Amino acid sequence: MAIARGAGTEILCGAHFEDIDATTQVLIFGVQHHIYTVLNLIVYGKTVQAAGNFIEAEVRGYDSKEGTTAQGCIIFHQAMNVNETYVWNDKFSFNGTEPTDFGGPLDDTTKQDAIADQASSVAQKLQMNTEHASDGFEVHVSFIDQNNA
Repeated sequence: MAIARGAGTEILCGAHFEDIDATTQVLIFGVQHHIYTVLNLIVYGKTVQAAGNFIEAEVRGYDSKEGTTAQGCIIFHQAMNVNETYVWNDKFSFNGTEPTDFGGPLDDTTKQDAIADQASSVAQKLQMNTEHASDGFEVHVSFIDQNNA
């Protein structure tokens, strides 16, 4: 059965990634008028170039303080060792695209509404990378995709 993807739908999603390294890996690509609620991220240290090398997750999107596009907001920065598992279970949400640009900071309801309206075409993303090119982390992300188009 095909999954309904029209306006007003919510889809529970999961994605798996092998051997994430120092090259940035996008886990969720934002789509305009969607809201993504990340349920968890599970990270396993398959290969780690040096004990304690980090894995980092960030949302790449609009900075509401400065009014700047495509900025990184770090969700976590975790030191890892080989054969360790790290589970991020704190839920958070982000919009699919950025707002129409405004001068920061977010200081009134018009700007807050602009964020909710997602009127730009610049996608926001959840992404991950590591400290070293020889690191290899297995990652699973589960999330809810709400389509409000």
